[in-house]
Amino acid sequence: MKFWKMVLAVVVGLLIVWLLAFMLIGSFAGAVAAAGGSRTVLPRSGVLAVDMSAFNLGEQSSPKDAMTILQGGTSVPTVGIYKAVEALKAAAKDPGVKFIFLKTDGALASSAAIEEFRQALSDFRKSGKPVISYFENPTTGTYYLASVADKMYMSSYQGSTISMAGVSTRSLFLKDLLDKLGVNVQLIRHGKYKSAGEMFVRNSSSAENTEQYQALVNSMWNTLSAPICESRDISREDLDALFDGLKLCLPEDFLQLSMVDGLMTRQELKDKLADLAVAGSFEKVKFIPFADYAAAKVLPNTKSKEKIAILYMDGEIVDGRGLRNISGDRFTSVIDKVRADSSIKAVVLRVNSPGGSVVASEKIKHELDLLGKEKPLIASYGDYAASGGYWISNNCDKIYSDAMTLTGSIGVFGMVPDFSKTAKNLLHVGVETVKSHKHADMMGLTRPFDADEYNYMLRSIETIYDKFTDIVAEGRGLAKEKVDEIGQGRVWTGADALGIGLVDEIGTLEDALDYAAVAAGNADRSKWQIAEYPAPLTPFEEFVGMMGSSEEQQYVKAMSKVQVLARMPWQLFIY
Repeated sequence: MKFWKMVLAVVVGLLIVWLLAFMLIGSFAGAVAAAGGSRTVLPRSGVLAVDMSAFNLGEQSSPKDAMTILQGGTSVPTVGIYKAVEALKAAAKDPGVKFIFLKTDGALASSAAIEEFRQALSDFRKSGKPVISYFENPTTGTYYLASVADKMYMSSYQGSTISMAGVSTRSLFLKDLLDKLGVNVQLIRHGKYKSAGEMFVRNSSSAENTEQYQALVNSMWNTLSAPICESRDISREDLDALFDGLKLCLPEDFLQLSMVDGLMTRQELKDKLADLAVAGSFEKVKFIPFADYAAAKVLPNTKSKEKIAILYMDGEIVDGRGLRNISGDRFTSVIDKVRADSSIKAVVLRVNSPGGSVVASEKIKHELDLLGKEKPLIASYGDYAASGGYWISNNCDKIYSDAMTLTGSIGVFGMVPDFSKTAKNLLHVGVETVKSHKHADMMGLTRPFDADEYNYMLRSIETIYDKFTDIVAEGRGLAKEKVDEIGQGRVWTGADALGIGLVDEIGTLEDALDYAAVAAGNADRSKWQIAEYPAPLTPFEEFVGMMGSSEEQQYVKAMSKVQVLARMPWQLFIY
């Protein structure tokens, strides 16, 4: 009898597990459908609604985050900058698109993506179709985007949150806090401007760090202000006076100072859009959501068998095979696949990375150098191409950068914390070490380095910095002394990097693709299929990735056996 009770319990348990799995899969399938699995039917004619709060403007297109939806939240799709610009090009030629209604509030995009998108909107206007912008809560960045329009309108309601005061950056310094906690961060670096570790070892900014950040914000403001001045027919001096004097406080200030063309209530905006669409009433206006339009109109040119590849390097450079960021082992495989594909005649390397692991950067650069020997390799820089991002890409045939891209940062640092005082004075924990050799516990995090150990670490840092400057000197055709002068860990905007030879031209991803088409032998972009690598993760892959793929688990399991005897609690970084 006991036996049958046990069997019954097992069967019931299995049924419960099966039922829960069925419910989870059903919920997940629903989330996938909600994440854009079904195709939206677009109206034949209407107004292209570019509501910046309704989509993320990112590096690579991806559907809505299914996991967020599965957990009961809301999500928006990400429209990659390539598809966003191509969609605007299609809209310019599409007789069904009457004009663009641009709502800039809530924009989720980097400065470089906004820069490229604004340029594409400006190109759209050359078709003769207008762009009408509207905002309620402007920031410096969203106003810059809105200023591309033929007409700019602002909400007339009081209470708008107006953040129009310029460009700034902030740094936190943790030394005083860490001192109280007894944490001694040992920073080893080459580069007087290499500021990534300063927050742990200082309680205020170094003079060099202040100098480079002031230059960065000045350069960014130059980039933002020039098109605003042109659009609103205002001098740079007068624009600066508006910001310094905090003159843009209320909606009526914008109208009185000619920073908008009109103030509107919600109903007045509806009436204006109806008039522009010649629809009779707002209810008859057909709006075409931009993300849906991009998904429907920007499709692979399957008629062409020959391809130009866009290889996205988006995120931090990390070791391993992870599905997120630029994981060294995963991306070497991707690059090898692109190199082996004979139908790919040229490659655009789209870099949006602040750097990361030296080892992973080395692996990726080696594969990119092999790729560059067989196919034209052109770089396009997004928000960042700094440190490791610059390490892997400076040897490309030509480098295009956005004006606000943060690039360079030719420098190296490593950090090892010492928790000995934390253990003794704060936690009241005693630590005793038994070792085979004098320095066996140097990475144990429970004592500071001695002079020999510090010099040991410094030797590695100096060797990597020396190699970094060699790589840049060779890749950019510069004297090594010149590279060292503009290096030292300093970050430059793309606009400033152009003048010192770190990039070849200020231009967009579209410019890089045009150049790649010429380099591949046919300047007519319509004759090429654009292939994107790596393929964006599907919602299901994101779900599986969170659970841990079998390949990753096997890799971790194998590596853990090696690392038991040789575990290193520190790493060299090029950020």
